[in-house]
Amino acid sequence: MRNDRLRIAPLATACGAEVWGVDLAAAQDEGTIADIRRALLQHQVIFFREQNLTPAQHKAFAARFGSLQRHPMIRLDDQHPEVLRIVKEAGDDKNFGGDWHSDLSYLEKPALGSVLCAREVPEFGGDTLFANMYLSYESLSAGLRRLLDGLKAVHSTARSYGDGGRQAGYIGEEGSMPVARPDARQEAVHPVVRTHSETGRKALYVNEVFTIRFEGMSEAESRPLLEYLWRHSVRPEFTCRFRWRAGSVAFWDNRCTQHYAINDYHGRRREMHRVTVEGDRPA
Repeated sequence: MRNDRLRIAPLATACGAEVWGVDLAAAQDEGTIADIRRALLQHQVIFFREQNLTPAQHKAFAARFGSLQRHPMIRLDDQHPEVLRIVKEAGDDKNFGGDWHSDLSYLEKPALGSVLCAREVPEFGGDTLFANMYLSYESLSAGLRRLLDGLKAVHSTARSYGDGGRQAGYIGEEGSMPVARPDARQEAVHPVVRTHSETGRKALYVNEVFTIRFEGMSEAESRPLLEYLWRHSVRPEFTCRFRWRAGSVAFWDNRCTQHYAINDYHGRRREMHRVTVEGDRPA
């Protein structure tokens, strides 16, 4: 895809494209922002190479797409509270985001999109996978789609940030990524199938990190179908894989994707900065 401003090269059939011809540190005109938004809507996740963003420039770019959203579960930097530092020190075992998920789905207004900038990355390893939730929904049988269209699900921080959760106590050697109190619980109910507010397409909207049960059902009753949907959602043919370099930026649409940060770089440091754009209530 070409236009007067940008060159866009698809990364995979399912989703993902690299965007060339734009310096995200500079102030962009309305036409360029509109082109970037179109690329995001078409490819679900877009990538920019060789960017040199200050925290202020990072925030300024993300803010062209909506209000910025602060992470409610993690202690943030006083100077730039909208910038989430995601750090894995060389001595850490855990990583942040190492399960398939959609950012902040436990909020009443989950994230529209996330803009992630690579500050320091290992020479290899630490790739991120993305999955297209449009394809996940559209590939289900007609009968299962009819069932899911009428369901809602509970999204909660309990399984991730509660006692014994995936991110509980994730603190690096230098105090990286300290989380909030284990009892700082957030919970919201959303449609299992959401209609994208800009494209009008339906996407599956459950993920293994934050979706704990269907509304009106117990966790035990919900588990078999949820587990099937979690596995189905991330089939390889629905995904793309991005290899980071310092200065790379990814911008993904949380309304129709999930992502997974691969934890395969033990003994090496990785630092990423994320700014999140607030979305609307899923419908």
